[in-house]
Amino acid sequence: MSDLHALSAAELADSYRTGQLSPVAVTQAVLEHIHRWEPHLCASYLLRPEHALVQARASEARWREGKALGPLDGVPVTIKENIATQGDPVPLGTAATQLVPAPADAPPAARLREAGAVLVCKTTMPDYGMLSSGLSSFHPLSRNPWDLSKTPGGSSAGGAAAAAAGYGPLHVGTDIGGSLRLPAGWCGIFSLKPSLGRIPIDPPYTGRAAGPMTRRVADAAAMMAALSRPDARDSMSLPWQVIAWDSFDQGTERLRGLKIGLLLDAGCGLPAEPEVLAAVQAAARRFEAAGAIVEPMRPFMTQTMLDGMDHFWRMRSRLDMNALMPADKARVLPYIRAWADSATGMDGEAVFHAASQFHAVRVASVKACAAFDYVISPTAPMPAFPAELPSPTNDPLHPLEHIGFTVPYNMSEQPAASINCGYTSAGLPIGLQIAGHRFDDLGVLQVARAFELIRDVQRPWPQPPGP
Repeated sequence: MSDLHALSAAELADSYRTGQLSPVAVTQAVLEHIHRWEPHLCASYLLRPEHALVQARASEARWREGKALGPLDGVPVTIKENIATQGDPVPLGTAATQLVPAPADAPPAARLREAGAVLVCKTTMPDYGMLSSGLSSFHPLSRNPWDLSKTPGGSSAGGAAAAAAGYGPLHVGTDIGGSLRLPAGWCGIFSLKPSLGRIPIDPPYTGRAAGPMTRRVADAAAMMAALSRPDARDSMSLPWQVIAWDSFDQGTERLRGLKIGLLLDAGCGLPAEPEVLAAVQAAARRFEAAGAIVEPMRPFMTQTMLDGMDHFWRMRSRLDMNALMPADKARVLPYIRAWADSATGMDGEAVFHAASQFHAVRVASVKACAAFDYVISPTAPMPAFPAELPSPTNDPLHPLEHIGFTVPYNMSEQPAASINCGYTSAGLPIGLQIAGHRFDDLGVLQVARAFELIRDVQRPWPQPPGP
């Protein structure tokens, strides 16, 4: 049998059902694997082995008594630290936060706990989730297991690193402009940003979604069955409906006859680098060979749209930080402070025009995608960049130049996934984004699974340094 930390959720459930493995043995194996990786990755927050083992023992008893809570019972999971877990502080990645225990589980944590999953740890994020890197004033610098000199991306930094490194099969992150998909692409894993409201979240916010981060499409589908359960705390959640998440695998026949848009130019921000373009174009040829109709798309984003969203978020962050005590504000990363303070001179008219770009992005995205069943593109225009940088540009006045492919689908509420489609000459993963129409989360999973079957053989997952 494979190393226990590398088994899928379905493999673990089958082994628990037959008694071949126990949740305690698997949790212990995952914790030992984390112990080997963690000094190098710094992906975890609140790593409490005994706390995890208590949950594993309870799961083991349920399986032994034939009372398992479902297919995720006893399966190890990590949860991004901004998703509240009862009794634990939620630092939001920044040293400026007062560490107050959360009164209740947020919806994603509650659903996984109800399913019996074993929470092995929380995972790291940058200050307020406003960076696509693992740089934080609260957490140690998180790194990419494929190359420890590189970032895992962000803001779901620790979750992506944990998935790639094998901290168990299941991980949950959040995304408001690419924070699931960007680190997924840079760490070579799979992630789905679902349709807005598909997974209830608290607090809800325009464009904000929680979603799975896994090595396999199958594990993400298994998580969706639990995470998409209803929760009244999310005022923006979709009405709950029965979705056959277990029908995610339709084979390569799912691609036959599909009309797929190929977007290679985001229309704003940094251009896609040659190795990224080559990998995405090779993926497009594989879709065509499987029977899909692939047609090039014109860019639909503009720099005005990207800048408007950036400027609005700067003003929001400026107001949030001005509400802090001066000593607390001084603890925020200087890059984030400089970014937020740059909005000081914006007047009401400027803020209105900035805010209007969110709707402009939504309209443009839906219109551009209407002619296609799905749209494929790079997840990010470049591979993972140096770990110490807060963003690829390292410029707080141009901080979002890398999110042009991902952010449209947050604003249009469409599901979008990232799946590995190749590697650079230096061995870094390259992400392919697959976007679908609003509400077609299952379809995106099915197309991603089909690509998983036709893509090149993947390289072995990275292993911990040292003996």
